[in-house]
Amino acid sequence: MNTSNPLTGARVAGTVGRPLSGIEMRVVGDDGVPLAPGQVGSVQVRGPNVFAAYWRMPEKTREEFTADGYFKTGDMGEWVQDGPARGYLRLVGRAKDLIITGGLNVYPKEIEERIDKMDGVIETAIIGVPDPDFGESVTAVVVARSGHALTEGRVIAALKGEIASFKVPKRVYFVDDLPRNAMGKVQKNVLRQKFGPPAKS
Repeated sequence: MNTSNPLTGARVAGTVGRPLSGIEMRVVGDDGVPLAPGQVGSVQVRGPNVFAAYWRMPEKTREEFTADGYFKTGDMGEWVQDGPARGYLRLVGRAKDLIITGGLNVYPKEIEERIDKMDGVIETAIIGVPDPDFGESVTAVVVARSGHALTEGRVIAALKGEIASFKVPKRVYFVDDLPRNAMGKVQKNVLRQKFGPPAKS
């Protein structure tokens, strides 16, 4: 455990709070330089609770740790800039789930949260699938309640008035449930294989 909302004070939904005592965390850009609050980057952590190395895997250890001992968590996040959550860490997704479409970054969590609030939606997964023109195409996979009135067009239309056009899914698929691993996390790689273009033979 690295962060927590405070026992006393503001407990803000959508954030994971501040670093615990003795834990150092930073959000860095692609160049490894710490970013200012409000800027999304890679989350790194250093502290006595972080493992020292991968067992008998020195190359992976060098890849996943910085020269000054920070572990690259694989999470993307930002320090909240203002409001009651100022100074708290907000996670926006996993680096491996980042979608780059037309050279622009799309963080799935932002879109998932908006679709999840729509009437008739149980949960959503946003994925990027290969696209010949944009590199990746934003795609929504939605689990809806029985008897829902949702359609692909309605979901897309609702989002167009709320977020930038490049973030709006090009396709929306409805499924009975989302594939999960043993830890209960959604397996987006399985969804990318299922809804992406067929592999070339």
